Amino acid sequence: MTEVKEVFTIEEFDTIISDDKPTLVDFYATWCGPCKMQAPILHEFAEEVGEKAQVIKVDVDQVGELAMRYGIMSIPTLVVFKNGELKEKSVGLNTKDNLASMIIKHI
Repeated sequence: MTEVKEVFTIEEFDTIISDDKPTLVDFYATWCGPCKMQAPILHEFAEEVGEKAQVIKVDVDQVGELAMRYGIMSIPTLVVFKNGELKEKSVGLNTKDNLASMIIKHI
């Protein structure tokens, strides 16, 4: 079972996104309504994509420095990284199909 991993440190984040496997990052907050709606979609997507990509979550209130680094002004914001490089960014609630189209071209 592929899980959505919660990341709590900048060091861990930098290590994960530097992988050659694409990483989908959900920048969210626990108090955000659309973020709560995004969570089950994200988990379902992680199950379907399996080992082809990584899916992680970053709470902007816990690791605000990362949100500032990537200019996250609204949440949820979903970002795709590969080899440490930002490839795509989408602000707002996304469907599973949107997530798949963001990731598939980087696999």
